[in-house]
Amino acid sequence: MVKWSDKERAAITSIFAGLDYEDIGPKALGRCLIVYPWTQRYFGSFGNLSNAAAIMGNANLAAHGIKVLHGLDRALKNMDNIKETYTDLSILHSETLHVDPDNFKLLSDCLTIVVAAKMGNSFTPDIQLVFQKFLAVVVSALGKQYC
Repeated sequence: MVKWSDKERAAITSIFAGLDYEDIGPKALGRCLIVYPWTQRYFGSFGNLSNAAAIMGNANLAAHGIKVLHGLDRALKNMDNIKETYTDLSILHSETLHVDPDNFKLLSDCLTIVVAAKMGNSFTPDIQLVFQKFLAVVVSALGKQYC
């Protein structure tokens, strides 16, 4: 179990309170599919992914990016039990969707970049540290069923 200080909890809550999910989610997922094109194989039914403009303009990907970001709300609300909170999603991604668990880390890196760009100078090294700690716990929880 991960220990969270009151300062870390407050920082994570503050980050998510300031996020525009309809903007950040699609940008993070789109960036991931552009920068790591092999991740596109999981989205074959989402329509045109032939280039960066098509990816960033794809309504199905945008909707999924928003869904992913809202999925992080579950971790935010269950910070002391993130692994158990994500058990069903871990099973879905490992046993049904067969998603390579390394892709969760790639997406978390892209999300960090997009959030940093939006927050600007407010995304201090201390904020980055706690945000990446939070995402690392989520990534670990999503990869739990792979072991």
